[in-house]
Amino acid sequence: MTWAVVVPIILVSLLKIVLTCMPTGTVNWLIRKFETHSKLDEKEVTVTIGDNRLEDEEKLQFINQFNEGIFIKKHYIHPGNEQLFLHPEISGTPIVIEFLERDDTLFVFSYKDRIDVVKQRRKKVIAYSLISDSLQSSSLAIKAS
Repeated sequence: MTWAVVVPIILVSLLKIVLTCMPTGTVNWLIRKFETHSKLDEKEVTVTIGDNRLEDEEKLQFINQFNEGIFIKKHYIHPGNEQLFLHPEISGTPIVIEFLERDDTLFVFSYKDRIDVVKQRRKKVIAYSLISDSLQSSSLAIKAS
């Protein structure tokens, strides 16, 4: 009877220690896996506006401005309404970011008061808003609208 109580207590204690003392690398991997607004790396993405692919300085400038953006909120997308977010009526040409290694695409729509980002991974669509003063006022965002 005593072993039936002691063994589960020891197992739960060991599980608690493992979960609360994870290495930094593991914690960072878990955070990156589930974050909505992930940081971009210039070597992993291609950036296009309309038919024009951004290269070198323009691409680096856009990626830095995008990474500095502050996450505001995530938008709930009702099933069947994905196309309303992927192709909104009131926006101009989106800035399209495609990842080279993964099957992810980001569509960036610039407005005066916010930046809307729509992340498409296979058939799953996630939409959220950012604030980035430098990106909202940059010439790249103005070119896209």
